[in-house]
Amino acid sequence: MTAELVRGQNHTLPQTRLEIRVSAGSPVVAGATLGDERGTVRGVEWIAHPGSHQLPGLEVSRQAAADHRLAVDLEALPEEVHRVTVLLALPVGVGGPARFGATAAPFVAVTGLDGTEIATFTLTGLDAESAVSALELYRRQGAWKVRAVGQGYAAGLAEMLADQGLAGAAELAAAIQEAVARSLARSVAPPPPRTPEGDRVRHTSGRPDHPGPSAASGTTPGAGTTSGTTPTPGTTPGTGPNPATASTSTSTPGGPINYAHPRRQHAAPPSPPPTPPPAQPGQPAQPVAGDATGWSMDERLYNQIWGMFEDLARAAAAYRSAVDFAESRMGQELDRSLSDPRNRIGGAGDRAREEARAKRDELTARAREALDRDLAQLAAEAAVVEPALPAAYAGWDNPVWHAHRIPMELPMALRIGDLHLPERTDLRIPLLVRLPLERGMWVDSGRTASEAAALMDSDRLRRLAMETAVLHAARLLAVYPPGEFSVHVIDPAGAAAGPLAPLVDAGVLAGPPAAGPGGVASVLAHLTRRVDLVQMAVRAGAADSLPPDLDTGEQLLIVNDFPHGFDDRAVTQLRYLADEGPSVGVHLLMVADREDASAYGPVLDPLWRSLLRITPVADNHLADPWVGHAWTYEPLTIPPGSRVLEQILAAVTAARRAAGR
Repeated sequence: MTAELVRGQNHTLPQTRLEIRVSAGSPVVAGATLGDERGTVRGVEWIAHPGSHQLPGLEVSRQAAADHRLAVDLEALPEEVHRVTVLLALPVGVGGPARFGATAAPFVAVTGLDGTEIATFTLTGLDAESAVSALELYRRQGAWKVRAVGQGYAAGLAEMLADQGLAGAAELAAAIQEAVARSLARSVAPPPPRTPEGDRVRHTSGRPDHPGPSAASGTTPGAGTTSGTTPTPGTTPGTGPNPATASTSTSTPGGPINYAHPRRQHAAPPSPPPTPPPAQPGQPAQPVAGDATGWSMDERLYNQIWGMFEDLARAAAAYRSAVDFAESRMGQELDRSLSDPRNRIGGAGDRAREEARAKRDELTARAREALDRDLAQLAAEAAVVEPALPAAYAGWDNPVWHAHRIPMELPMALRIGDLHLPERTDLRIPLLVRLPLERGMWVDSGRTASEAAALMDSDRLRRLAMETAVLHAARLLAVYPPGEFSVHVIDPAGAAAGPLAPLVDAGVLAGPPAAGPGGVASVLAHLTRRVDLVQMAVRAGAADSLPPDLDTGEQLLIVNDFPHGFDDRAVTQLRYLADEGPSVGVHLLMVADREDASAYGPVLDPLWRSLLRITPVADNHLADPWVGHAWTYEPLTIPPGSRVLEQILAAVTAARRAAGR
C-alpha cells in the first residue's frame, strides 16, 4: 500500500534500489546531496546535479524538466553516507516562474524499479521559495527510511546548499544554474501556438461546457499515476497532479473554444497559417493543412500535429473527468438518500436510486456528446493533414513516398509511429521526434513488453522487432542529405540476416553486419574513437584538426540480440555511446529483450533509461503526465505487397552515387 506522507512523516523503505519520480507544473532542476551522520555535505563531490549527474549509487537528470526520474541504489552509496536529500529548484534566467507559489505543487513519489509506489509527498504551501528540500532518505539503526521534508528557501539554491553545511554554496549554485541554462538553450522548444494570439481556436455552432468537477464542484481530481514512457521524446513516466479539469474546454453559445494547453507558452514566428474556407452558417470551420504558425509549411504541419495531440489529450481528459464526476455525484446522492432509515425500504429508496442513476446517465451522455463532437472535428482535420504531410512525417502508405527524392536539407522531425487513445482508436496522431536525434531508440523484443507481444511466438517477435528497426533506419537514410548519414550493424550471431537483407542488398550500410565478439569489438572501437575525437576537437575549438579519414556525418548503430557477443568492455563502450554519442552525432538503435540482460543487474539501468522505448506491436506504454493518459503506440508498417522500401533504398543509393559518396 502506498504511504501518502505529510511534512515530517517518515516511512520504512522495503527495498534499497529505488526510483524517485518528480512531477511539477513547470521545469525544475532536480538534484540530490549526500550527508554524513550529522547531515553535513562534505563537499561538492557529494552532490549530484545536472552538471555532475552521477555519483556512486545515485543518478539525477541532466537538465531542467517538468518530470524527473532519479535512480537510487542505497547499497551502492559510500559507507559514510547516512542521508540522501532530494532537492528541487527553479531555473534562473530562462523566463520561467521565479517562485514555487506561481506553479502547481510539486509531487514526489518513491517507487520500486517496477514502478510500484512506496511513498508519495505533495509539496503544498510553497510561496516565495525558489528552492526546496523535498524529501530525504536516511539510515537509522541499519534500516533506511524516507521522510517528507518540504523545507523551502526563498534565497534559492545557494541558501539551501549552505544550510546543509556546504562550503562555497553560492559558487556551486551559480555553476548549476549556468549548466541548466546551457542545457535549456540546446534543448528543443515546444511548438508555437496555432494562432498569432497564442490560442488554438475552433468555431462551432454552440457547444455546452463539459460537465465535470471544475464546473460543478470547483475542485480538481487528485494526483494520478501513469506508467510507461512519455509520448514527447525524452519524456519519461510521471506521477503528478492531474490537470484534466484545468484543461477542460469551455465556450459560450456560438463562441470559440479555447484549446490552449495549460501553462504552455510559446514564441511563434510571424508566419500566418493558411486561411480556412468560410464555414456555412451553423457549421464548424473547415480544417486546413498547415493551420499553425511557422516559418515553412513543414514547420506549420509539425506544429499542427502537436496541436492535434494536445486537443485529443484535452478532449479525452474532459470526458473522463466528467464521467468520474457523474459517478461520484451519484454515489453522494445515494448516500444522502439512504442515510435516512425510512428510505431504505419501500418505494422512496427505489425512486432515489433511479433518480441518481438518471442524473448520472444524463451527465455522462452530455459528456460523450461533447467528446464525439470534438473527436469528429479532429478526425476531419486528420483526414486533411495526413495527405499533405511531407515524406519525413508521412506513413509508409502515403503516396508521397513514391515521388520522394533524397533532400539536400535535413527536415525538422521524423515520424516513428502513431498514437491513439481508447476513446477513438481509429484517430491516429503521428509521433514525431526532432532531428538530429537527441537520444537513441530501443525496440523492445521481449514477450513481456505488452499483451500483444505475449501472444506472439518469441522468434516471430524478435524478427518483427528487427524489421521495425530496419524501417526506422531506412526512413533516416531517406530524409538525410546524401552521404550525411551512415548505418552500422552489430548482429553477433547473424540471426537478423533476413530482416537486414534490404539494407545489405541496397548497399547502404557502412560495412557488412558485424558478427562474433571480434566484429562487435571492432565496430564499437571505431565509433568510440569517433566520439572521442569529435568531442576533443569541439572542446578545443579545433574542428579542422580532425583526421581526414574520419566520417563527420551522423552515424546510426543498430544492435541486435544484445547482450549476446558482448563482454564487459563492449558493454561499457555501448553505455558510453548511449550517453555521449548523441551530442556528436552517434546514435543507438537497440533491438533487445531486457530480460536477456538481467544478469547485469542495475549496471544497465542507465542504458535502458537513456533510450526511447518503442515496440514492434501495439502497446500502451507511452504516458502523458500532463493529463494522466496512457497512449497506445502503433509502429509504422509497410502495406502488404508494397515495394516502397526497396524503392526508397534504391533512391538513397542513386543519390549517393550522384553526389560521389
